[in-house]
Amino acid sequence: MTDPNALLDSGIILNPAIQQVLKFFVYDHLPEKLQAYSKKFHDLAVEVAYSAPNSQETTVALRKLLEAKDAAIRSVLP
Repeated sequence: MTDPNALLDSGIILNPAIQQVLKFFVYDHLPEKLQAYSKKFHDLAVEVAYSAPNSQETTVALRKLLEAKDAAIRSVLP
């Protein structure tokens, strides 16, 4: 897997819809335990956003990944 930070700093311009979805993968505001789970989804989302075509299907893929991340985070809540 490509380093997500390198991709974020690559200067590649993303479709605005993809940018909008990516902002929901930020995890530094979460408690430490939840950050460990969320980071994996963040990293995958960044890789998909920067390696897949700038298309509507990529946006759909990221939205589905966001749904999965939300479910995974809720599954570890007390």
